[in-house]
Amino acid sequence: MHAARAALHARWVRGPVSQAAFEFLAFGIKQAWACLFGGAMLALLVATFLFYPEGAPVSRYDFLVLAAIAIQAIMLLSGLETWEEARIILVFHIVGTLMELFKTQAGSWIYPEESFLRIGAVPLFSGFMYAAVGSYLARVWRIFAFRFTHFPPLWLQGLLAAAIYVNFFAHHWLPDVRLTLFAATLLIYGRSWVRFRPDVSYRRMPLVVGFGLVALFIWFAENLGTFARAWAYPGQKDGWEMVSLAKLGSWYLLMIISFVLVATVHRAHPARRKS
Repeated sequence: MHAARAALHARWVRGPVSQAAFEFLAFGIKQAWACLFGGAMLALLVATFLFYPEGAPVSRYDFLVLAAIAIQAIMLLSGLETWEEARIILVFHIVGTLMELFKTQAGSWIYPEESFLRIGAVPLFSGFMYAAVGSYLARVWRIFAFRFTHFPPLWLQGLLAAAIYVNFFAHHWLPDVRLTLFAATLLIYGRSWVRFRPDVSYRRMPLVVGFGLVALFIWFAENLGTFARAWAYPGQKDGWEMVSLAKLGSWYLLMIISFVLVATVHRAHPARRKS
């Protein structure tokens, strides 16, 4: 891998502009590699929506469950994902499934197709969509060799994650405190910077900006998922429409839960002065 990178660099990089382009391309390739599980799941959602045969002996949703298990097994057996990471991702899978059970009962969204592998109104493939977020964060952390400055204590992040999770349920009966939670993320992570290595040198950005960018791409993916009728919001019953931008905030907060879970595995390494 390093030899291939060196050969490509020697052939194509001739100055600062080509170096910037080379680094940008490396960044994109690494991001795509980190998104391997999520990208595969999204491709399956769209492909089965377009091509899954009617009257197949296995329902589309059940096929997605079996395919997700197969992808996860391949990633573990090939070493693309560590068993320690998989355990944390499993926790997020369970956290997401519990929320799905509650939210579907509350009418927040529906799964319009029939299936056998389900709990109540929730097909089991839905938990793998949450696992995809955890998988991405775990892999991107390793692939880009994350380093942090002013990384908050994990116990404080854990309290924030717990408050976020409780609010997803409690706002159906109590006042929605997500604005307070947004403010709390700025207070807790506002001084934090993440340093990442797209090629050889480290770059950096505010951690909350990174959270926002990841939430934005999850929102894009959710639009594809609802277009593929994997699930539907109340406004999409009579035809597809874009997912509300308000969901960006929900994904921003939910992603922090996953980030905290992954942080318990990778921990935080202080930023180094030289890379």
